[in-house]
Amino acid sequence: QVQVVESGGGLVQPGGSLRLSCAASGFTLEYYSVGWFRQAPGKEREGVSCISSVDGSTYYVDSVKGRFTISRDNAKNTVYLQMNNLKSEDTAVYYCATTIAPYAGVVGERYEYWGQGTQVTVSS
Repeated sequence: QVQVVESGGGLVQPGGSLRLSCAASGFTLEYYSVGWFRQAPGKEREGVSCISSVDGSTYYVDSVKGRFTISRDNAKNTVYLQMNNLKSEDTAVYYCATTIAPYAGVVGERYEYWGQGTQVTVSS
């Protein structure tokens, strides 16, 4: 069964860090591009970051550049999103998604498999 599962969310104070994980089962994540998306209450889904399956190139939305880092651990069939210096505006449900497309950017419609999401709350 093809599945992706996010984990690592939680409550953190402003300035803190979290590392989100996107673990795949039923397929080899190394051959897929992976995107991270988030949706805050009352807002549309936003693409946050992605990593290509071809050359490992990455993309970050401007609001997270310099704070978030996307990476792969192929041995664990997992992609991570390291989030540092978190701000209240980062509060959202974070989703990972995968696509066989080599360069999908953060256009949600290009992604095929989605996880159930993990809640990130940044608050003092």
